[in-house]
Amino acid sequence: MRAIPIAVTALVAALTLTACGGGGDDDGGTKATASPASDASAACKVGQVGIEVDPASAAPAAGDTGIVPVTITNTGAQCTLEGFPGVGLTSGEVSATVAGDEAAQPEKLTLAKDDTATFTITYVRGEAAGAGSLDAKTVQVSLPGDAATQDFPWSYGPLAGKAGKTAADDPDASVSPFQHAGD
Repeated sequence: MRAIPIAVTALVAALTLTACGGGGDDDGGTKATASPASDASAACKVGQVGIEVDPASAAPAAGDTGIVPVTITNTGAQCTLEGFPGVGLTSGEVSATVAGDEAAQPEKLTLAKDDTATFTITYVRGEAAGAGSLDAKTVQVSLPGDAATQDFPWSYGPLAGKAGKTAADDPDASVSPFQHAGD
């Protein structure tokens, strides 16, 4: 009765050693073989994607909330988006950086060629020529892991600052994480 478990153990050990590969190199030693290519992809770069600022649900009056959707289409090799997009709003020499939504948890997205992802910029409209408002003219978009930006016109009205702050110091706005778009 004991011979069967010992025989099975010996067989499993022999098969395990055989599966490890015994390919020798020129020195008579063994080489470690690389595992198959993993799902790791390089970070998506501004130069390899198309970025489109889609028609917005603009805030009609001061104090109202607006939403600006942005679509990213991968036009190059497979790449990943991990983290929040970078968004900056500028008016002349004054600028504001829009932070990621504190309540959201970004996920790593892998985009094959022609895949799309989206994110939204949610903002509170400020007073026209208001002391704490930023009369933004340009929105700059960057991707995690890439310092390059792409600029688009901002035509959705001035940006409000959070309570007691200016929009340049602490804009009343946030950016959502990336989400897959399409089917």
